[in-house]
Amino acid sequence: MHAIRRAACFALLTLAVPGLASAASAAAPAWPGEPVRIVVPFPPGGATDAAARVYAQRLGETLGQSVVVENKSGAGGEIGAEYVARARPDGYTLLMGALGSLAIHAALPDKPNYDLGQAFVGVSLATTMPMAIAVNEKTGIRSVRELLDRARAHPGEMTIGSGGQGTSQHMAGELFQTITGTRLVHVPYRGSGPAIADLLGGQIDMVIDTMAALSGQADSKRIRILAVTTDKRAAALPDVPTISEAGVQGYTVATTYALLAPAGTPPGVVERLSQAMREAASQPAVRAAAARLGTEAVATTPAETDRIIHEEIKNWARVVRASANR
Repeated sequence: MHAIRRAACFALLTLAVPGLASAASAAAPAWPGEPVRIVVPFPPGGATDAAARVYAQRLGETLGQSVVVENKSGAGGEIGAEYVARARPDGYTLLMGALGSLAIHAALPDKPNYDLGQAFVGVSLATTMPMAIAVNEKTGIRSVRELLDRARAHPGEMTIGSGGQGTSQHMAGELFQTITGTRLVHVPYRGSGPAIADLLGGQIDMVIDTMAALSGQADSKRIRILAVTTDKRAAALPDVPTISEAGVQGYTVATTYALLAPAGTPPGVVERLSQAMREAASQPAVRAAAARLGTEAVATTPAETDRIIHEEIKNWARVVRASANR
């Protein structure tokens, strides 16, 4: 009798366990069950902030939950990046990062308190923006060829401004010198704004900066934009040649922004976020909003995004080493 009862109880438990598992699964909250935050590691109004805001509303509509942009600036973007790297990997705290800046910081001797290649998983690219080479009109330089002739004739005399030591603008200038065999004097500023202001005023000779920073000055009679640094011309400046068209081969630089999640975020959440980004990037309203900012809306799979992140780390590490040995 006792044996029969034990067998019956065992059978009941065996039948009950799948039911309990199904009930637990049904009770688990679906993602997203609360607002999703996109952390921008720079102040409002910049290119990274603009990239996040281009997508936030559309992501919210697709996910059925609010997507809010939160600015956590400081230390050249590293305060916000580290905050997300250490956040709970549950899909509710994400980073909109400038891949070039993040990769450059990872390669500098004073490294961040996290490993870029290990701390994040890629969700999707967001926007990509050409950089451009601009000179002050007082230099009399009207083409990239004339710029190279001047720089080679007077090594160590022409000045190039940037948004600060170790920024993507700085390293774009270092890469330019490495490829062209020129030697310029780097003048770091506390952001692109002051650098562009001094370019307009003639205190520095040239900059290599984003289209967002320079496009508003395209009609200025105080600076001349000589070339864009990508393989194709910028839609905002269709008459400006690419740098390869201007005679410099092997130099391609773009400012790319991507949505990243802390390592350990569930793959299903990452894929859903990536799919939502891809859907948003295909919408005319998003593409038009990006174009108004001088950028192009792009989106990628998580695997493609991870590959691009690691390529950025490898490529900018080479530039940092070359700069240190200059």
